[in-house]
Amino acid sequence: MIKTIDPTSIPQPELYSILSTAVAPRPICFASTVDAEGNVNLSPYSFFNVFSSNPPVMVFSPTRSGRDNSLKHTHQNVMEVPEVVINVVNHKMVEQMSLSSTAYAKGVNEFRKAGFTEIPSVKVKPPRVAEAPVSFECRVLEVVELGQIPGAGNLVIAQVAMIHINDEYLTNNVLDTEKLDVVGRMGGNWYIRAIKESLFEVPKPIRSQGIGVDALPKGIRESDVLTGNNLGRLGNLESVPSSDEIKTIIANEGVQNASKTELHTLAKKVLEAGNTKNAIAYLLFAESL
Repeated sequence: MIKTIDPTSIPQPELYSILSTAVAPRPICFASTVDAEGNVNLSPYSFFNVFSSNPPVMVFSPTRSGRDNSLKHTHQNVMEVPEVVINVVNHKMVEQMSLSSTAYAKGVNEFRKAGFTEIPSVKVKPPRVAEAPVSFECRVLEVVELGQIPGAGNLVIAQVAMIHINDEYLTNNVLDTEKLDVVGRMGGNWYIRAIKESLFEVPKPIRSQGIGVDALPKGIRESDVLTGNNLGRLGNLESVPSSDEIKTIIANEGVQNASKTELHTLAKKVLEAGNTKNAIAYLLFAESL
């Protein structure tokens, strides 16, 4: 059964809960800004992503308070001084980052409250977080206000002017996903950590176009064993093996006498181990039974 909801029919906190739980994990923009007097603010936002690489542009959204409709200090600051440093958050600093999200009074420096170290930026006024694995100095191009009511977002469109990477997180001079150990925001108090046990690879669709799931025989498409992910991997094949190749694979693997269900089960196993060619051979052989 599907529960269908008109977003205008439920309270804002309930709507926020649905959105922030369903649209996840979300990267975290740990934004450092300054006001016109030079007071520093540091605050995390998970309505955030990168939207262009050339020019390099990031967008994050400090929403209006769902309680009193007030504007975030970050929003106020970028309107006064249109610059921001977007610091990347990893697991080493997640508890301190969370502490900085406390609604301190305007003018309070969250660097000090959360125990972070300020380090001067090169091209913008706001300082960087020394503990961050990566920091992006940005100039704010535009702030788009999406509404004037509690929960309304304010899109801060920021162009990257300088990038700083702690070489602790490089392997062969390239950012290493495992070393980076970034965290993502989930719903409620939940976060997710990009550790090896949570990482998995999905081969990008081949440039010459895969055959597509619709090109697979009906018996494969409607398999009781294969999952949608399995079919997606098979659909990424550029071509299927010839009948001679199928015979060779079947003979070499000694599965000539396997049943159709057994072949589908074997195909699923080897497919998830990365052997797509053997998997499709098993499945096509099963179609001939």
